[in-house]
Amino acid sequence: MTRAPLALTPDELLTTTRSVRRRLDLDRAVEPGVLTECLELALQAPSGSNRQAWHWVFVTDPVTKRALADLYREGFAAAYGPGVIGEMTGQQRKMWESARYLADNFGRVPVILIPCQWGRPEHAAVPEQAAYWGSLLPAVWSFMLALRSRGLGSAWTTLHLGREREAAARLGIPYERCAQAAMIPIAYTRGLDFKPGSRNPAAGIVHWDHW
Repeated sequence: MTRAPLALTPDELLTTTRSVRRRLDLDRAVEPGVLTECLELALQAPSGSNRQAWHWVFVTDPVTKRALADLYREGFAAAYGPGVIGEMTGQQRKMWESARYLADNFGRVPVILIPCQWGRPEHAAVPEQAAYWGSLLPAVWSFMLALRSRGLGSAWTTLHLGREREAAARLGIPYERCAQAAMIPIAYTRGLDFKPGSRNPAAGIVHWDHW
């Protein structure tokens, strides 16, 4: 084992796995072995018909990381223009500043993960789309939980997908036959003391037997 897991209970792991941006350690290398170890755990996740049609593209080459970071920054600028910033609440502004930090530093993270899956779901009916993403996202989340258990952080981002075809060309992903789900920064974290996030109470969103 590359790194002994943290002494977290299952409940602690589930409630303290956060989207980490500012606290990513951009200067500490991430060993390939710890990524393989986390992935082996993630591959136990379910997939539709047990197809396991996923692929995992880990990017460590500095030039390629900078190219992907450029695509992300373009997506960030399009999503968060000046008009959007002016309408933000204090909490939204805080989140924006964290996301902006990641946009400014994405090319510096030790590892970028692009999780992919065979097929393209954009023209599929809703049931097929649900089955498609439901066959990939559980495995990615399991991977992110495994990272947290070993002192690493990550964040689910999708802003590069507006330029997905360009990312595919850069990485050699067969765009017409394989879809990208996200672009995930991976690094050790500065400190391990993550807390549960603020969430709306369950009472307002739970329904029994009918809406």
